[in-house]
Amino acid sequence: MKNELTRRSALKLAAAGIATTAIGCQSTMPTVATTGTNNQRKILETKINDPWSNTHDRVWIGGEYWANPMENWRVHNGAVECQSTGGNRSIHSLVHQLVDASGEFNISVNVSRLEYGENDGGAAIRIGVKSDLNEYRSNCFVQKGYDAGFVKNQLVLGQKTLNLPNLNWQDEVQLTLIGKPRVGVYEVELQARLAKTQQLIGRLNEHVASDKILGNVAIVSNFKSSSEKMSIPGSSRYRFSDWTIAGSAFNHQPEQKFGPILWTMYTLNDSRSDEGFVMKLSVLTGPMGKDDNQTIELQIENEGAWQSLGFAKLDPDAWTATFRIANWNEKKEIKYRAIYREKLKNGEQKPDIYDGIIKSNPVGRKLKLAALTCQNDYAYPYAPVAENVEKMNPDLVFFSGDQIYESHGGFGVIRKPAQPAILNYLRMYYQFGWAFRDVMRNAPTVCLPDDHDVMQGNLWGENGAQMSDEGLASGRSDAWGGYIQPVRMINTVHKTHTSHMPEPYDKEASKRGISVYYCDMVYGDVGFAILADRQWKSGPDQLNIEVGVSGQGEDPGYINPAYDRADLQLLGARQEAFLEQWGKDFRGHKMKAVLSQTVLASICTHQPRPDRYLKYDFDSNGWPATARNKAVEIMRQTKALHICGDTHLPTLSQYGLHEQRDSNWAFCGPAIAVGWPRFWLPDVVGLPIVNRPEHALPQTGEYLDSFGNKMYIYAAGIPEVGKAANRYIKAHQKGSGFGFVTFDTQAKTYKIEAYKFLIDVTDGDPNNQFAGWPVVIHQDENIGQNKLS
Repeated sequence: MKNELTRRSALKLAAAGIATTAIGCQSTMPTVATTGTNNQRKILETKINDPWSNTHDRVWIGGEYWANPMENWRVHNGAVECQSTGGNRSIHSLVHQLVDASGEFNISVNVSRLEYGENDGGAAIRIGVKSDLNEYRSNCFVQKGYDAGFVKNQLVLGQKTLNLPNLNWQDEVQLTLIGKPRVGVYEVELQARLAKTQQLIGRLNEHVASDKILGNVAIVSNFKSSSEKMSIPGSSRYRFSDWTIAGSAFNHQPEQKFGPILWTMYTLNDSRSDEGFVMKLSVLTGPMGKDDNQTIELQIENEGAWQSLGFAKLDPDAWTATFRIANWNEKKEIKYRAIYREKLKNGEQKPDIYDGIIKSNPVGRKLKLAALTCQNDYAYPYAPVAENVEKMNPDLVFFSGDQIYESHGGFGVIRKPAQPAILNYLRMYYQFGWAFRDVMRNAPTVCLPDDHDVMQGNLWGENGAQMSDEGLASGRSDAWGGYIQPVRMINTVHKTHTSHMPEPYDKEASKRGISVYYCDMVYGDVGFAILADRQWKSGPDQLNIEVGVSGQGEDPGYINPAYDRADLQLLGARQEAFLEQWGKDFRGHKMKAVLSQTVLASICTHQPRPDRYLKYDFDSNGWPATARNKAVEIMRQTKALHICGDTHLPTLSQYGLHEQRDSNWAFCGPAIAVGWPRFWLPDVVGLPIVNRPEHALPQTGEYLDSFGNKMYIYAAGIPEVGKAANRYIKAHQKGSGFGFVTFDTQAKTYKIEAYKFLIDVTDGDPNNQFAGWPVVIHQDENIGQNKLS
């Protein structure tokens, strides 16, 4: 693909909400900023005050705001307080942005220091905060804008400063920022008053270009300091209260509120027991306080009236409330709503209602599954993917892992103790739900955690073992077996991802009490085996392997026997026994699929650049080879299609066991947003090629991977090197997108599709998919009775 954009591509970018500057059409005098997906912009008509004076003490500051990072903020005694001396800790308004450069604005907030040091980074009102998209969610993670505040005893407005000689560090200061439009620019004025007496202690004025004003609005603790460190010795902490905004330059978009109910996930499963179909639904909220309501109510619509199905208690770590309803009427599409009644300090309650649809069981027709994986947040909020998946109206949504990465939102990773580590994780995980909640609210969802979800670069879980002291001391999270994070945090990851899924096949925890979630689900005449394909996997340190180093000098075609051993694990004995039993049980369904994190082969030759050959990817499930072959041998008897992700490289392959092409097909879907790129270039390194498919695409055919596993590569979506400044164009270049599988239980076929990132699924363009797709595979081909050539 050329880097130049065609007119057709430009129109797709515009439809995806990308600023026109990305396609070379810049307006020098913007009057309205694009801050969200809602084109019906509403003007703010009345002054808005923050709700914190009437909010109970807690971590979560409210659905009208986004805190950076959440774990560093608290509502306390009617205000919000920063818990960290780190820099650029901010709170963004979600429902109000500055969007109209022809209007006026007035922003006011009271600020006081909780702690003062000589490395003070100051407190400020920040406006004009915008990403390359100028979309309200993506704007929240930008750490620069136009600042108006004070540092030590200096008032600051943009580049202007003014000494405040009468300011004591313990004084509460009221900052007021006023903006008035002039011809093509804004006149802004910052006033500082002592909050208690309203005495004016300083004033600054400046003329500013309009494009510096438009975007998100935030309040910031230590706005002059870097955010890279979790704390800065000798710095300050700030408290903010009475935050008000007013003026016609602001929009008013209450639908952009995020919480108290953040999102829901549910599954519908034929239990094949006297419980019939079982519907399980989890509701996620932000972390509430001890005086807040701790329950959620679930209601369904029944003959035009809302009927309560009861209440569920919020888990105090995961902040999920889970409902399990047996003997569900699977024949009807049923509307539901979850209700959280927020208790206020004045004794009132404020209900938050989140609604959706429980789909009917898709029998007698084709079942449509969306396959999604890997969300690196440089491309947040992934609107082209989320909106295209919604348009396709899937019956089942499958997230195979890496809903987050350790870099999500910035501000670093907290390893321990458990409580702050959990909050650190939840804040990142909330970005996932924020992007895809409209996809999940109306369709059953399977959501699997993978290595980055538990804050590790790679994961060899070793049945729940803790990473060795040597591994921990190395500072690397990607080179030793075992888990790094506290058990309580790992179990919170499992709860937030899988509480809504069917009960585990065997509920016995793995080592140290780490929970398990592997299970089966029957839905739409299809049986799904849901696996945790890294939780029992052996670590490379068992063979003294140095990840990224071992084997680099070897010939590409040489299969080194030193990198395999019969006692090493992949799925582990418990999951192998489960697969054996599941493969023989066809009650209630006609076809099968295995859902897991990643492919049972090493389909990668180069990473993270197309000129950097890396022979061994021990993170792949092609390793250990003996354990991989055992898993394939069990799976092939089921005639199941394997659907997975993780590799950042869309592939359609067929496993070989005793000979090439005698086992299951595997669809490894495109990453939603490719971070670390991988490339499959066997022809470049000279691997022997046999039986290239009829389509004759390069880098396809029968190969042995670096561990000696037989595999037939039918299609591989090999990316470009991503260089674009715009996040969505870069994601497209890097081979991002999503997968789709249609199960025809009458014809016993799977239609497999791999869509690119920046496309419109409704326009019928054949170039919307990666080369080699779509493909139709018959069920019998999963045991080697091949028709596709």
